[in-house]
Amino acid sequence: MSYITVTNDNFHEIENSEKPAIIDFWATWCGPCKMFAPVFEKVSAEMGDDFVFGKVDVDEAPDVASKFKIVSIPTLVILKNGTMIKKKVGAMGEDELKRFIADSF
Repeated sequence: MSYITVTNDNFHEIENSEKPAIIDFWATWCGPCKMFAPVFEKVSAEMGDDFVFGKVDVDEAPDVASKFKIVSIPTLVILKNGTMIKKKVGAMGEDELKRFIADSF
């Protein structure tokens, strides 16, 4: 596994990371989230040296979801120095995800 399972209790680890953080907000009951999961996992394995990847189950970590005003899932958030620099709602393919990350820096 190349990502951190983010909870209300450990969010500070990813928020305070020296590397930029890519966070996937999802839920077990969300069909598009399930379709996006293997894409996120593959990209996190490939790009894990340069970024910290995290997954937030919105039902298990509502405080984290609330902090970023997550109203629809899947939602991808990019943090740099603890500050959100980009947010995108909806599942995406591997190339689109890589482009989304690359275009953020």
